[in-house]
Amino acid sequence: MTAKSPVYLDYNASGLVRPEVQEVMAKALADNGNPSAVHAAGRRARARIETARAQVADLVGADPTAVVFSSGGTESNAQAIVSAIAAGCERLIVGATEHPCVAEAATASGKPVKMLPVDRDGVVDLKKLQQLLALPGKAVVAIHHGNNESGAIQPMAEAAKLVRAAGGWLHVDAIQSAGKIPVNLRDLGADSLTLSAHKLGGPQGVGALVLKDGREAVRILHGAGQERGLRAGTENVPGIAGFGTAADCAARDLPLAEAHKAWRDAAEARVKAAGAVIIAEGAPRLPNTLFMAAPGWDSPQQLITLDLMGVMVSGGSACSSGKIKPSRAILATGRTSLATNGIRISGGWGTTEADWVRFADAWLEAWAKRQARARQAEVA
Repeated sequence: MTAKSPVYLDYNASGLVRPEVQEVMAKALADNGNPSAVHAAGRRARARIETARAQVADLVGADPTAVVFSSGGTESNAQAIVSAIAAGCERLIVGATEHPCVAEAATASGKPVKMLPVDRDGVVDLKKLQQLLALPGKAVVAIHHGNNESGAIQPMAEAAKLVRAAGGWLHVDAIQSAGKIPVNLRDLGADSLTLSAHKLGGPQGVGALVLKDGREAVRILHGAGQERGLRAGTENVPGIAGFGTAADCAARDLPLAEAHKAWRDAAEARVKAAGAVIIAEGAPRLPNTLFMAAPGWDSPQQLITLDLMGVMVSGGSACSSGKIKPSRAILATGRTSLATNGIRISGGWGTTEADWVRFADAWLEAWAKRQARARQAEVA
């Protein structure tokens, strides 16, 4: 019997690199002039960066001049927070389920930080946001568009109205939502927005900060005048070129992303019927994401079991996978007893319906065996 090929369902951690991206990056690597140089190779490198800048801007409905390239989402989130403080924000309001890079950058800012609670499905409490905004001092509010663990989609337009009325700065981490659902800087009402190439099928180590008209970034890396003086260091030309192509492909394939919802929902129904708890089940969610918890079955045990069965998923945030650490998204919803039992399944551009079926088959088989062993132990 032929062994089945492994199934990759961890796109929220890092998407597989698209063939189109690999081709563009290979060409850039073979012609690697410094984009600050005035000779022909330098001009070609500069052209690649500016083409990518326009492609990334198009993905989120922004002007290319609003895009500042970086080493990734973590750096861009930090730059957004520093920029908001430089613009006069005296304090921070951070969603309870934000990515650690946002929560920790807020703490490191030295400014007062208030946590914005979420409901049982991981959706921010708008009434509480209004109350927090009424406190003294202009605030920067950080809310991610789509949660990296549960896929819960936040009511950004409503939050933006509250922040705007209070004279604050709304920062939107759109790293997980871009390429999966429509993301538009103006429609979201964001003052700043962040993206990461490797969530779109691009390379790791490349990200971007996007600013609305009238907002300015301040640099957090000092040196020469790259990125219009906003981010020092020679640009990663192959990575940025790949980012641009990934953004272009993601925009092209956006109508296809919704197909994942039906595949996800079918797998979800099967595992739920067997006893899994679906996190953020009642909230609008990214169509590619399923976050579930198995009572009494720790995340690392589930991950190892599924990996041995040829199915690759994760325990939630990629930045804490590999550690036996409670899920931030589950803790925030009050389900503390399930905080170490969650696994995240996430599809992407290379995922098929058969992949979702394969996951459900494998998990149900492993869960049934575990339940049988538990019953035998009780009898013994």
